Amino acid sequence: MRIRKLEIIGFKSFCDRTVVHFDTDVVGIVGPNGCGKSNIVDSIRWCMGEQSAKHLRGRSMEDVIFNGSESRTPADYAEVTLTFENNDPVDVPIEYKDYAEIAVTRRLHRSGDSEYLINKTPVRLKDITDL
Repeated sequence: MRIRKLEIIGFKSFCDRTVVHFDTDVVGIVGPNGCGKSNIVDSIRWCMGEQSAKHLRGRSMEDVIFNGSESRTPADYAEVTLTFENNDPVDVPIEYKDYAEIAVTRRLHRSGDSEYLINKTPVRLKDITDL
């Protein structure tokens, strides 16, 4: 499996929907200090089940939700979707073998409610880590 696409909404500095495509073998993300390059790595870790806010450079898990700015209101939730190309179905759980792509989503609301989804179907964190 390899990452095909990363979709970020309301996660840290990404207030608007942002999509990063991984269409080639090597992808470089460049930009000036403070533009959010590290937040891309954090979003991947978070989507795959990271439970420590400290490892995501925050104090609490709510810190991953866009907190607003002078011109923008805070986001109600953070959502990250990682889409994987399922090019070797031997290595995935049996229920996902027939899918050409597998989309893993994590969503956190300001209320503290958290959701995990695989191909838009609610799952447990354990299902994400097993995948």
